[in-house]
Amino acid sequence: MMHVLVTGGAGYIGSMLVPMLLGRGHRVTVVDRLYFGGQTLPKHPSLQVVKADVRRVDPRVFEGVDGLIDLAGISNDPACELDPELTRSVNLEGSRRCHRLAQGAGVARVVFASSCSVYGHGEGIQLTETSPLHPVSLYARCKAEVERSLLELGQATPMTVTALRFATVFGLAPRMRFDLAVNVMTKNAYTQQRIVVDGGGKQWRPFVHVTDVAEALLRTLEAPAEKVRNQIINVGNNNNNVRILNLAYRIRDAIPGTHLDIAGSDPDLRDYNVNFDKIERLLDWRPQRSIDEGIAEVHQALREGRVDPDDRRFYTLKQYVFLAEVERTFHEVAIDGRVLS
Repeated sequence: MMHVLVTGGAGYIGSMLVPMLLGRGHRVTVVDRLYFGGQTLPKHPSLQVVKADVRRVDPRVFEGVDGLIDLAGISNDPACELDPELTRSVNLEGSRRCHRLAQGAGVARVVFASSCSVYGHGEGIQLTETSPLHPVSLYARCKAEVERSLLELGQATPMTVTALRFATVFGLAPRMRFDLAVNVMTKNAYTQQRIVVDGGGKQWRPFVHVTDVAEALLRTLEAPAEKVRNQIINVGNNNNNVRILNLAYRIRDAIPGTHLDIAGSDPDLRDYNVNFDKIERLLDWRPQRSIDEGIAEVHQALREGRVDPDDRRFYTLKQYVFLAEVERTFHEVAIDGRVLS
């Protein structure tokens, strides 16, 4: 069994991954700034949670670690554009720092959570890991830059490094997100009986269930090193490549009474249809859960009241805007670090 360090481990993906790691008998240390809270992580004798920023986390946290899974970062394109300098500091320099600290501490493996958004406006369909990258957002550009630096580190050292490019994630998780296409469209269909499709909806997007993402991370971590060393791997299923308009129709049909509005806004510059054959070749496994299953489970959770669609923490941009306002207000009214006392 391994000692696994998970940066960003209290987030959407981490809240699914950490219980899987513990269930496999691994010792887990989570490093997370906890901007969205840490109540989604289980209480477990083999779990330690370190509240820290990846840009400043104590290097001693990496001592005795066998594998690093790097999930940390500001996610969601609009949230990244709020403060581009902060985004590059966290998503680019923060990840690079953690990878260097891992290498210096003798960590044997690093698995980096990248994104299929690096393909941006894709050239053709069924894009593979060797297809040209055309990132159109700051979030995607940072992912591409970290991939390059990580592979350079892996080529220069004995450390086994792997970058997993996730399709757009969907599905239920303890730390829910309602700012991802499948989840937000399903939520809007249920709460407003309305879905708005921006940009005409003809753009392609691949999707993958959050449980499959967590399993892909676990399988990569535990795979024979020679299979995953210095590899970039797309994570998804070919059957889950759909056009956004088609996705909206599927959700409308699953939730009767939903009205579909196709907005005449500017086209979405992101348009990528991705091939996922490599993950099956390397790991003898591929994601199994379908988009329709994800729609059904999110819809059911909303109907049963198991998830609150109004919880601000389930919306990345809303939470960051709130935290920025809290910080501004605190600085305006605080004296000697105190407000009311």
